[in-house]
Amino acid sequence: MKTILKRWWVWLAVLAVAGLGFVFGCEWWVEGSAEGRCFDAVEGVPSAPVAVVLGTSARLADGRANLFFLPRMEAAAALFKAGRVKALIVSGDNGAQGYDEPTDMKRVLMQMGVPAEKVVCDYAGFRTLDSVVRAKEVFGQQRVIFVSQRFHNARAIYLAQAFGIEAYGMDAKDVPVTLSVKTFLREKLACVKAVLDVNVLGTQPRFLGEKVIVPLE
Repeated sequence: MKTILKRWWVWLAVLAVAGLGFVFGCEWWVEGSAEGRCFDAVEGVPSAPVAVVLGTSARLADGRANLFFLPRMEAAAALFKAGRVKALIVSGDNGAQGYDEPTDMKRVLMQMGVPAEKVVCDYAGFRTLDSVVRAKEVFGQQRVIFVSQRFHNARAIYLAQAFGIEAYGMDAKDVPVTLSVKTFLREKLACVKAVLDVNVLGTQPRFLGEKVIVPLE
């Protein structure tokens, strides 16, 4: 009996190590795709027609302010005002009543001085993959700058490269890991999902729809 239990523990340990190796391997793969393509200062960001501001809510479910939100909007506004992009696509989730990420993002960007007509809402950015692919297939962009925190930009760039989009990242100010442990742990699994979506599952956006013209003049 002891021998059998010992064998089970050995196999469980092997599986655990293999699982962790796969998770960290996916994260390494995703991070590597963004090497040299993410910037934390506007001056270093290459110019592009548009920036895609990746969706996030202004507040958490319990009503507290989302610490990722304002830094992301500030980075997007700075990018636009510096002339690195001609328009912003705010891409997020609008799938539930009373929950509208794109509208909240546009409202705050307008408060920061970005003209309303230069902010285009993508209401079907339910996942990062959706936001990435829709930027090309719906909004007609082949070269984009993603605006989010560093870990999120890396994943967006990885997905963009898989779908034939030239992409860079404007890194918003990050949130200390101690203040958002769940987000950073979830991101490791999101990297696994991104790798599987691209290389195994062939995942496509939930919705595409009619083409949308982004005002670049």
